[in-house]
Amino acid sequence: MMEISDHTKNILGLRLPTDPRWVNLTELSLEAILTDHAYCEQKAAVTCISLIQRYADREQLVVQLSPIVTEEWGHFRLVLHELQRRGLKLGRQRKDAYVNRLLAFQQKGGNEEGRLLDQLLTMAMIEARSCERFKRLSEGLTDEYLRNFYRRFMESEAGHYALFIDLAELYISKELVRQRWKEWLEHEVAIMQELEVRGDRIH
Repeated sequence: MMEISDHTKNILGLRLPTDPRWVNLTELSLEAILTDHAYCEQKAAVTCISLIQRYADREQLVVQLSPIVTEEWGHFRLVLHELQRRGLKLGRQRKDAYVNRLLAFQQKGGNEEGRLLDQLLTMAMIEARSCERFKRLSEGLTDEYLRNFYRRFMESEAGHYALFIDLAELYISKELVRQRWKEWLEHEVAIMQELEVRGDRIH
């Protein structure tokens, strides 16, 4: 993976922390939260494959995202195993209102550079919020095994969201990336304020 720049570390701070009630709610619906987590990992792998296919001419994007596909699918298998270990079932995939609101914020027209930027920043935002949520679970769950389980995921997501920012800065002006990321951070605050706090969703 590319080295994470100091600037990248500094601009990734989310503006609004997760509602503390969320962790308590997840403990009441472990099957649902693990199911949603499994599908989040699956969708991350699929999205990386899609980006590789769409931007096959961007060598570093292909090189850097290829191992992420493998890692995200491995995460799906880990969560699936945890469901099975607990005698729980993988339920059906549910609508992800958080991600859909992010997708709606992406540029639909304009030039390819702008569209690529927003696709990379969408992934960066999802990984950033996932990292923050996993940190909450690693600190707040009463189940010690699950706390450690989610700490490993938290560390992985931290590297992923920094990678997406770094890829954006590789192909697009850093000034443009920084300005657009600020807009994404502000938009994400509005989403978090409007969505219901639910213990059966990662986001």
